Amino acid sequence: MAQQYSRRNLDFMLKEVLKVGELTQYPHFQDYTPDMFDMVLDTAEEIADKIMRPAYVESDRKQPELTNGQVKVHPAVKDYMKAMGDSGMISATFHYEHGGQQLPLLVNAANEFIRGAAHNSFVMFTGLTAGSAHLIYSFGSKELQEKFADRMITAEWTGTMCLTEPQAGSSLSDVVTTASPQADGTYKIKGQKVFISAGDHDIADNIIHLVLARIEGAPLGTKGISLFVVPKFRADDAGNYTIDNDVVSTGIYHKMGQKATPAMHLTFGDKDNSVGYLVGEANRGLQYMFQMMNEARLGVGMGGTYIASAAYYAALEYAQERPQGRRLTNKNLVDSQTFIINHPDVRRMLTFQKAIVEGCIGLLFQCYWWQDMIHGLGSDNEEAKAYQTMLDLMTTVAKTYPAEYGIKAVNEGLQVFGGYGYTEDFPLEQMARDVRIMSIYEGTTGIHSLNLLGRGVTANGGKAPQLLFAEVMKTVIEAKNHEVLLPYAEKLEKELGRLQKVTMHLLGLAAQGNNEVFLADATLYMELFGIITVAWQWLKQGVVAQNAIEQQAPTGDELAFYQDKIHTMKFYFHYELIKTLSLAARLLDTEVLTVLQEEVEA
Repeated sequence: MAQQYSRRNLDFMLKEVLKVGELTQYPHFQDYTPDMFDMVLDTAEEIADKIMRPAYVESDRKQPELTNGQVKVHPAVKDYMKAMGDSGMISATFHYEHGGQQLPLLVNAANEFIRGAAHNSFVMFTGLTAGSAHLIYSFGSKELQEKFADRMITAEWTGTMCLTEPQAGSSLSDVVTTASPQADGTYKIKGQKVFISAGDHDIADNIIHLVLARIEGAPLGTKGISLFVVPKFRADDAGNYTIDNDVVSTGIYHKMGQKATPAMHLTFGDKDNSVGYLVGEANRGLQYMFQMMNEARLGVGMGGTYIASAAYYAALEYAQERPQGRRLTNKNLVDSQTFIINHPDVRRMLTFQKAIVEGCIGLLFQCYWWQDMIHGLGSDNEEAKAYQTMLDLMTTVAKTYPAEYGIKAVNEGLQVFGGYGYTEDFPLEQMARDVRIMSIYEGTTGIHSLNLLGRGVTANGGKAPQLLFAEVMKTVIEAKNHEVLLPYAEKLEKELGRLQKVTMHLLGLAAQGNNEVFLADATLYMELFGIITVAWQWLKQGVVAQNAIEQQAPTGDELAFYQDKIHTMKFYFHYELIKTLSLAARLLDTEVLTVLQEEVEA
């Protein structure tokens, strides 16, 4: 299989753009050295190479099946989980007191990128287990931590998140799963959950479900939702987890992609014997779950990006080896065919893929860097509070833009292959199926767009976008010091002004009191916002690359790397940033075409 990611680019982002080594000055990360970060990525590559890549195609063709109430998955999943547990990678970013290593999230993101590019479905098992264990450590009692989370971080047990219900979908206000209090302090859980990734399998002795449910008498809406630990098996009198906890695999969804990860329909309490344990306080479940959801949202953005990375390198390899046609300047049919990478349109598609992959890595790594700085400085620090404010705003963008544009990038990769890309002879058809879910996972594009425009940019008097735009302007000012970057700095400054103009126009609609008109084109606003913030990331990378060229006088492959960075940045500005013109025109247009007419008139 072709190269699936660029270690040189990951090193560039970690060491040159975000200067990950500087995190070691903070007490939270003081036990690390930069060399240790390299070792983490080396370990990720070893796991990817030995276990994940070899199983990528076969685990898709031999998808999980539900037979006699039990789901069997590809055996390599168990090998993967064991390797992750043995290496300590599941809990690597956790605090020491929770069995973790306090690894910077930024380094862990690069670790996940390497593994995800090799096999995106397998990463789901560890991501969900780590996220659910982290939630229990964050909000659960010491007893819950010791009984459940301690055995999850070693991969002895796995974890899931159970939010979605058949009648509610993404509307968590309509959750109807119930929790009835028992005399011993536990709760009887009754209800159904759907699309539960890794919700059942045969690779671990127990599966720990985190379930949103409503305690009898709780308020309607999201304010009445509580969170429960509901294991597949609960403990007997001797402390052995052998008692069936009435969690039934009702069905398995046969998906378009990511087939190695089973998506389950689970029924809790069909025999009135499903016991749950309350996490934290009653009626605060959704608040707790948002920790895991936001972690997962960045993970979904990563998913769109690392699948796109694997697709890009596969398409690049094919384009370098596939002869077809001749250069448009050559009409001599006696001459040999040229490789398709020499055709301008193929180069456009490949450069688009590269621009999206490396731009989205920048956007996502920025978010992880903010998180690390919050840990380093302490959440009460004023600078950390600013980072948290920007992170809250950008998490929804960092999930959505890479998911949507990851789909576009993979699609262009498939197009490079032509007819072969549509066959099982090459991996692009599988990648196209795998990546498609990313714009749906953890909240659809439409939902996140409503959140960005309806909440993110308006909260606290618009403080988050103000802070973000100030950060963008810092990069613009720095870029203006380089003659080659000056036109691009000016372009981004102009686009920032355009975004502010659109935002003020839409907020004016909100002031009129009709939210449907205000939010009707929120998805277009999300795209506009995403394009501009990724352009910011590309300009940041351009500044670092240009500084390296001017100050280090690199030669050979190193010079080519930095020059390619500048070239791809230019491509993004000329081919992608320009799309803001049409998006802004529509968002400033006063003609309302998608809202019911009576609402417009009202």
